[in-house]
Amino acid sequence: MVSALLLVGSAAVAASVRAQGTPPEPPPILAGRASPPGTYGAIDVVHYDLDISLPDPGGKSIRGNATLTLRTTRPGVDTAVLDFTGLAVTGVTVDGRAVEAPYADGHLSVPLPADATPTDTFSVDVRYQGVPDDGLVMMDNVHGHPAVFADNWPNRARFWFPSVDDPSDKATVSFTVHAPAKWVVVADGAEVGKPTAEAATATHGPERVWRWRLAEAVSPYLMVFGAANMVEIPLGTAACGLAPASPRADGCIEVSAWLFPEDTAQAHLSFLHAPGIVDYYAKLIGPYHFEKLAHVESATRFGGMENASAIFYSEEELASGRNIEGTVAHETAHQWFGDWVTEEDWPELWLSEGFATYFSHLYFEHVDGEKKFRQLMEKDRQTYLASPVTGEPVIDRTEQNLFDLINANNYEKGGWILHMLRGILGDTTFFHGIRAYYARFGGGNATSDDLRDVMEQVSGRDLKWFFHQWLEEPGYPVLKTEWSWDGRADSVDVTVTQTQDATWPTFRLPMEVEVVPPGGSPELHRVDLRRRVEHLSFPAAARPKDVVLDPGGWVLTGDGPGGSGG
Repeated sequence: MVSALLLVGSAAVAASVRAQGTPPEPPPILAGRASPPGTYGAIDVVHYDLDISLPDPGGKSIRGNATLTLRTTRPGVDTAVLDFTGLAVTGVTVDGRAVEAPYADGHLSVPLPADATPTDTFSVDVRYQGVPDDGLVMMDNVHGHPAVFADNWPNRARFWFPSVDDPSDKATVSFTVHAPAKWVVVADGAEVGKPTAEAATATHGPERVWRWRLAEAVSPYLMVFGAANMVEIPLGTAACGLAPASPRADGCIEVSAWLFPEDTAQAHLSFLHAPGIVDYYAKLIGPYHFEKLAHVESATRFGGMENASAIFYSEEELASGRNIEGTVAHETAHQWFGDWVTEEDWPELWLSEGFATYFSHLYFEHVDGEKKFRQLMEKDRQTYLASPVTGEPVIDRTEQNLFDLINANNYEKGGWILHMLRGILGDTTFFHGIRAYYARFGGGNATSDDLRDVMEQVSGRDLKWFFHQWLEEPGYPVLKTEWSWDGRADSVDVTVTQTQDATWPTFRLPMEVEVVPPGGSPELHRVDLRRRVEHLSFPAAARPKDVVLDPGGWVLTGDGPGGSGG
């Protein structure tokens, strides 16, 4: 996800129903609010089977039938509490038996057998209908033609299907979408068979039924489909030999663009290199674990949304004729970090957004060179320094509005944290650690502590100080450098003072110091700054031309007083 284009959408609504639905009541909860501690974990959804009937163009009311295969996670759980809101429930069954399921305050409480054990699985079927308040966007697209797109981040799946709407509960998903006959439907995973025709009824025109299935477990915010008049444009294949979920005989995945007919030129403007981006990440990080990769022009409140194997992009951006290849690289990186390895909880969003930010820059370094990479990192540094969140830690467990996590701490600073870790460990150890982290936690969830553990194991170094300093403390260092040459001792004496806000920590800063002699090559010295004022001394047979801190640009520092020397 690149950036939010719109503010938080409609509020959730509460209703109280049993066998039949009733009109919704005013909303008591807002989408995008963090869930209370302990809300999740009692049940584990293994699979969602979603059957959605869309209205004729211009309509808004959907009919849904969601079948959830789930289990309890501990003894004594007698209720499956599902996130669901705003739609009328017309029936609930458990293993085919009708049950009364209270529905209020954004939750559908489904009774389970009293003797349920963690080894049991249950099939919970929920039938519902109505107009979604959010999550499933039914609109006229930028060209004035009707379309429907799911847009779930962070916890807006609940507006169109019952779920455990939290990143920690990953499941597989199947879609059966009944759509107007002239539309196409794209979704997560692989298409199952070919679309089948359905005759017109008294309430609907002719339809086609599309079926898609994602066989890899992902979080509900990544479970989407899109339906509209679109053109599918093949872009090529990628990740050959590194795509274990590939349905093709050659072991590759198909990369495609799904665009409105008016915008098909974007296939070669923004998406020309899309297969190559997948190849780069697969070789650098590890296998691509989904069945395909579709780049979809859509309705989304974000510049891009990294739905698993079906990335959605802002229709306004694509219709404008802009080249959005930077967004393409960012969202593609999310297929590895965010989709396959997913943060355990929202306060650790940097594990998704910081990774996608940094790895997209690495891609452009790969194709355009180091100068381009440095430009991107400097732009991120300036964005972070100018942001309103510098006085807050990256991992902020007090933030209740999840949309406010879309900030420079999780994106730009998160990317810089990876860059600094790479600078400390060196390329070989850093990328070995990244690949080990991806392999260990792929298909599941991870925390910052998990990442730290892996990096400590591969490096043999204690990194607790690093992760605490950059993730749990606010701010950044501002350095003032003064130096003088001592001709009698043939040395250059350097004083480095940290001048950042007094309420911010004193940073530990492993870095290089470059002494530039009047002739010959610069001399690099490795130091480990730990105090507000550090006094350093280096050999120098002649007065240096300059003394430069961090000449390689490996440390996130703020703009402050310049150095002086004599």
